[in-house]
This record gives sequence, C-alpha cells and structure tokens, in this order.
Amino acid sequence: MPSVTIRNVPDEVHRAIRVRAAQHGRSAEAEIRDILETAVKPQGRVKLGSLLAEIGRKIKLTDEELAVFESALDGTPARAASFE
Repeated sequence: MPSVTIRNVPDEVHRAIRVRAAQHGRSAEAEIRDILETAVKPQGRVKLGSLLAEIGRKIKLTDEELAVFESALDGTPARAASFE
C-alpha cells in the first residue's frame, strides 16, 4: 500500500487531528486515512454495479435473462481503452 508524507502541517491542524482521533478512539494516522477516504469517496456516490442491479430489479428481469448476463462473465479483467 502506498505511503504519503505531508510536510508543514500547521500546529493547530495537527492538534485538531489528534483531538478528533482521540474522540473516535483511533490513532492520528488512522484518523487522517479516514478523513482522506471520506473526502475522495463521498457516501452519497452511486456505484455502477449497485445502479445496474437496481435497474434489473426495477424492470423485473427473469431468471433466464439474469442467466444470460451471468454467462457473459468470464472472469477476465476488462482491457484498457485504446485511443490510437
């Protein structure tokens, strides 16, 4: 897993992170990871797989129709798009 070093953090910010970490019962490092994750992965985001599953439920796909989708899954990762 990658590491990140953040330099020149103001004392009051560092102190606030330590206080917030203590309130949540975790280390300052764990608190910073949580802050970063929350910032880049908002809770209200819609995940594509969840959205597609919801659409399938709304249109009431039959078991046979679902089987067609499942048979198309071969387990290999998707190839990156080529724009050349």
